[in-house]
Amino acid sequence: MVDIETTGLDLAHDEIVSVGVSVVDRGRVTDETVYRVVKPRCAISSSAMKVHALTDDEVAGAPGILEALAELRAVAAGSVLVAHAAWVERAFLNRALRSCGERVPDDLVDTAALARYAGLWPQGGDEPSLEVLSRALGLPVHTPHHALGDAVTTAQLLLVLATRIESEAKPLMAGDLLDISRIWGLSARSGRAWRLR
Repeated sequence: MVDIETTGLDLAHDEIVSVGVSVVDRGRVTDETVYRVVKPRCAISSSAMKVHALTDDEVAGAPGILEALAELRAVAAGSVLVAHAAWVERAFLNRALRSCGERVPDDLVDTAALARYAGLWPQGGDEPSLEVLSRALGLPVHTPHHALGDAVTTAQLLLVLATRIESEAKPLMAGDLLDISRIWGLSARSGRAWRLR
């Protein structure tokens, strides 16, 4: 699971200020995690600070995004990436990776898409809120709007959603989750406004 926090809401100009990763292995959330604060090239907006509580002073001495992503790549090697409202993570991570000629794999499992597929969120409207969805399913919410806390919450949400979807028919494979994510996920091209969750 991967989650990011950013300097603001503009997909074209704002940047990543923190990255959190939580690992799921054999149907369990492991204690393997990564959390890195990142120094952006632009100031953190006041609205973003109110959400994730990171300030420009706190990120001033942090490494750049490429150094933080090197660790993410090492942890994620050979894995399927999962994110909540994955198109947001993909857009910001792809922009960060562009300078070194890399990009996020096209296939990401999107827990927001899985929630829509499972009938837990209306198909129209905004993305399902990670917090609201998790609480509705009786899951704990770990440090909301903190990249690692949201990554752990997303990991738990993935397991519950996969279990619900799998109970419908055949055993669920990673490819099935990727297919559902492609069909039921929103993309940055959809024209929908993105708001901090």
